[in-house]
Amino acid sequence: MKKFRKVLDGLTTSSPGGTIGSPSGGSAAGTPTATPTPKEIDIQETLVSENFQLCKTVRHGFPYQPTALAFDPVQKILAIGSRTGGVRILGRPGVDCYCQHESGAAVLQLQFLINEGALVTACADDTLHLWNLRQRRPAVLHSLKFNRERITFCHLPFQSKWLYVGTERGNTHIVNIESFILSGYVIMWNKAIELSTKTHPGPVVHLSDSPKDEGKLLIGFESGTIVQWDLRLKKADFRIYYDEAIHSVSWHHEGKQFMCSHSDGSLSMWNLRNTTKPFQVTFPHGKIQKDGRKESCKPILKVEYKTSRNSEPFFIFSGGLSYDKAGRRPTLTIMHGKAITVLEMDYPIVEFMALCETPYNNEVQEPYAVVVLLEKDLIVVDLTQSNFPVFENPYPMDIHESPVTCTAYFADCPPDIIPILYSIGVKHKKTGYSQKEWPVGGGTWTLGSHTYPEIIITGHADGSIKFWDASAITLQMLYKLKTSKAFEKPKPSEGRAADLVEDDPFAIQMVSWCPQSRIFCVVGISAHIILYRFSKYDANTQIVSLEVRLQCEAEDVISPSENENNPCFTESGSHSPQPHHQHAASPGSGTTEGNKDSNPCLKVKDRMVRVPPGYQAELVVQLLWADGEPPQQITSLDINSAYGLLAFGNCNGLAVVDYLQKTILLCMSTLDLYGAADPYQRLTRSPRRNRQSTSGLTELSDNQQSIDMDRSKSPTSVKGPGRKLSLPTDLKTDLDHVNGHCTSPASQSCSAGKPRVPMGPEGPRLTRRGPGRPPFRKAQSAACMEISLPVSHTEAAATESRENSFSRSRSSSVSSIDRDTKEAITTLQFGESYARKSDTLPTPCLWVGTSLGVVLLIPMSIPTDHEERMEEPVTIGPSGTVLMLKGSVLRISFLDFMGALIQSPYEVWRDLNAHEDPDRMRRRKLVHISPSSSHDTCGEGHLAVVCSEKQAKVFLMPSQSCLFVHNITESSFVLRADVVSVCNSVCLACFCANGHVMTLSLPSLRPLLDVNYLPLADMRIARTFCFTHRGQALYLSSPTEIQRITYSQEMCDNLQEMLGELFTPIETPEAQNRGFLKGFFGGNSHNFDREELFGEAAAGKGSRSLAQHIPGQAGMEGMKVAACGVVGDLARARIALDERGQRLGELEERTALMMTSAETFSKHAHEVMLKCKDKKWYQL
Repeated sequence: MKKFRKVLDGLTTSSPGGTIGSPSGGSAAGTPTATPTPKEIDIQETLVSENFQLCKTVRHGFPYQPTALAFDPVQKILAIGSRTGGVRILGRPGVDCYCQHESGAAVLQLQFLINEGALVTACADDTLHLWNLRQRRPAVLHSLKFNRERITFCHLPFQSKWLYVGTERGNTHIVNIESFILSGYVIMWNKAIELSTKTHPGPVVHLSDSPKDEGKLLIGFESGTIVQWDLRLKKADFRIYYDEAIHSVSWHHEGKQFMCSHSDGSLSMWNLRNTTKPFQVTFPHGKIQKDGRKESCKPILKVEYKTSRNSEPFFIFSGGLSYDKAGRRPTLTIMHGKAITVLEMDYPIVEFMALCETPYNNEVQEPYAVVVLLEKDLIVVDLTQSNFPVFENPYPMDIHESPVTCTAYFADCPPDIIPILYSIGVKHKKTGYSQKEWPVGGGTWTLGSHTYPEIIITGHADGSIKFWDASAITLQMLYKLKTSKAFEKPKPSEGRAADLVEDDPFAIQMVSWCPQSRIFCVVGISAHIILYRFSKYDANTQIVSLEVRLQCEAEDVISPSENENNPCFTESGSHSPQPHHQHAASPGSGTTEGNKDSNPCLKVKDRMVRVPPGYQAELVVQLLWADGEPPQQITSLDINSAYGLLAFGNCNGLAVVDYLQKTILLCMSTLDLYGAADPYQRLTRSPRRNRQSTSGLTELSDNQQSIDMDRSKSPTSVKGPGRKLSLPTDLKTDLDHVNGHCTSPASQSCSAGKPRVPMGPEGPRLTRRGPGRPPFRKAQSAACMEISLPVSHTEAAATESRENSFSRSRSSSVSSIDRDTKEAITTLQFGESYARKSDTLPTPCLWVGTSLGVVLLIPMSIPTDHEERMEEPVTIGPSGTVLMLKGSVLRISFLDFMGALIQSPYEVWRDLNAHEDPDRMRRRKLVHISPSSSHDTCGEGHLAVVCSEKQAKVFLMPSQSCLFVHNITESSFVLRADVVSVCNSVCLACFCANGHVMTLSLPSLRPLLDVNYLPLADMRIARTFCFTHRGQALYLSSPTEIQRITYSQEMCDNLQEMLGELFTPIETPEAQNRGFLKGFFGGNSHNFDREELFGEAAAGKGSRSLAQHIPGQAGMEGMKVAACGVVGDLARARIALDERGQRLGELEERTALMMTSAETFSKHAHEVMLKCKDKKWYQL
């Protein structure tokens, strides 16, 4: 705990790497600036570094690039392996665990130790791993690395501790699961085939023990050779040589016949009594052509042969379709008796597996479902119904239904919002699912005590919005909103939307949501904004459309070759882009391609439409084309329900909309926002100055210190002349680098557009440069945008060669693209504040942050009476107040003098479509939180926390003096920053481009946490990372998965309690009694002792050079990694006690048996003694 006292007399404090002063006051660094009433502020900072710890919590979504599938029929849990080395283990809803191999090698195959709480994974780096699933965070117990051979197939018989491993060379090795040591017993490929065979049989593609006799191992080679190997006699029982390559083999449960799938699309059935040829060969999808030949078919990659007591057997296989039709979708075929059902899939099939009632392979299987793993989906088919319906998937596997383009995370939501959203969303759910319970129901999960309402919002490329219930580390979709329904469908003939975005004109760029008022605002890639209100009733409504011309005029822009002192905007009017607004769709929407000016990119529906309950579009704001150029994308957005105002900005300027009166209040260029109090003046560029390419053109003054504003380049692609936006379905996987450093996405917001020079004896001066085409949005707002800038190839080369550093010497060169870009609006924040130093009472204000590190304050006068608010205009205008930081401004928040976060005023939600008492519902109920009401003894005022991509500052309002400053990073830049509440206090959380996650105390900006979490090699992470309250954050770890993390020590301690248990003690079902005749004539599979054959005593040790045993982080080390904190210690102690208790129980039983035996022996000895007591020795 730290207690500090700060005298509010302008005294400044310095921190390492920075100097603090009052940038707007004009005083030198360290010079006191007197305030009218100096008083003391007493804030106790309760947060310390021990309150923070970074760890992953849970991963949601579909496993990216899946490769393998496994199912435990007793525990009823499912495992999915991926190409990146990840393993997802799923049980009942809430039981969802993610494991990651350290090597990152692709998972080739998964094998459960059925009902043992363990999993074997075979990876592409030829390593076997044994995972312990008896703990909430699974850990690797053992690893076995093969050095000379590559693993191709694995098989683990039920209730066996010996794993069969087939290799690419055709050999079969045997591994002891308990010790993970190779047995000396090896089935060499040249022993398995006949000596007369001249060719190599190929890799092992199948291994299985015979259901009739566990001592017989069936080995399938890729070339078509099948061998049944007698493990006891160490010789082959029979060999089959088939012409077609084999992909899979499946046994009949009696062990008398098996089925193979082949590369020519055929299925062959073999009987063990006659293995010279198959007794049946079928081409399920092969038709006989007119010439009598069968048409060629695709390979059948896998087949499963499952029997049923009360019906015909099931033959389930994937592939096998004919080649005649191009573009046919992947299929799963189910043959049941004479019926053949072909199920078409949306994506290629990776793997499938039939779920059966029994784990024993020598019993009637009774399949009840089929799990089908697709490239981008997981479905389960119900086999118990003739129409084969699918089960409704309880997991959030459809996050990527359309590519995710932005995310938002809200903790501590109003408790009633989740049930309401769910009740609306459940009405639109799909029907036709199987009525049976989801078959993957293993594990246990409880809600836990540390739960609170959480909502995640995802925006998608198709313009859809999804609301997810994220409470208690689970994820369930609540409600889906389609924003494209507000617009007419773009006609290909017009091609208007295609000029801006080729495929996704409705892609979501950013969202703003007020949970209290339920006002929801969406920004789209076509430079449009949609405002939604929530209603529980359907309604007939007409969407109001407003149009804004927020565009630079080409003739009003200073080019680098001009010498005149021209402003960026014309002097006529208000120096602002002109707004155009109306209450219907834009006119002239059917104009020709050559006349696009003053038209928006999309056409709003201009008729009355019936809207269902939920979020209903009320207002659409669109930016217009100008000079044959599409509008610049929107870079910032904020909405306030209490004020009834909506503000947004881009590279050209700022616009404020009154959504209650449906009018545009303000539309100004960034230059004009400085107003008459702008302390700078424009400089005339002389020819000599133009020729000085080495001079610093982008400098900012901060307390008499010249700071070069040359930015690192934007992480967007420079493709030469032309400007086109595209949204690929696969997200960009690389981040631009300049000289080995990550480049700044925040600087993409036209960062170097307004060069400044420090105030000197000649007076304040300012050089402003002209238009260019900078990147358009904040990097943290979208997930997968690709932008081309219209610069020449020489400019692109110059940009590539720039050095990525914030502070540069005055002699360094600056590329031409930097000189031509403008100052963008990067962040906006409504709130009750003080726009001027002389203000004594807080008033509604709009704080505006720009890409050059400038913060502007804009006061507003809003009528308080309800009737006046709906009729009287809102007055708004720049105040002239200017605050400065290094780097593009990312976040603005307010604190009171107790150090608590000040919430923005909001309107209490009211349903405008409600039928009862319309007069009462029409009245607005506002909640205002004054910054001075919480601590009157400290006087009027509040603290403003401003964070940029380089530093953070805390300002005292209304004096505007800088109390604290902290330079967050020098070599990198901040991608995301938020002021969040943690442990009943507040802090500033930052995520940097170098992968560091940091937290700073407030208001003193002391570093509390700095963890190098992950190297930022993927722009997806940068653009979707977001913080929320209670120490949580999330990002899109892959195109299909959301990773949630926590930076709170309290949540790390409670994480074990919140996670589900993968393993539950279940008694293994007993094998059926086969009867005397079946056991006598059908063979006995239970008298086979593998230990006698494969153990070290009989087979010896395996070759050390062939495989290397690697001890895993099991035992206490694994537990330390898997479980942390007090709960983890308790869990470890509980597991240890359980194991100790089990051993003690076994010991007690043995002791009891020994005591009984000893008593019996003593009794017999006593009887013998009594019998022989009186006898002589010769009578014995």
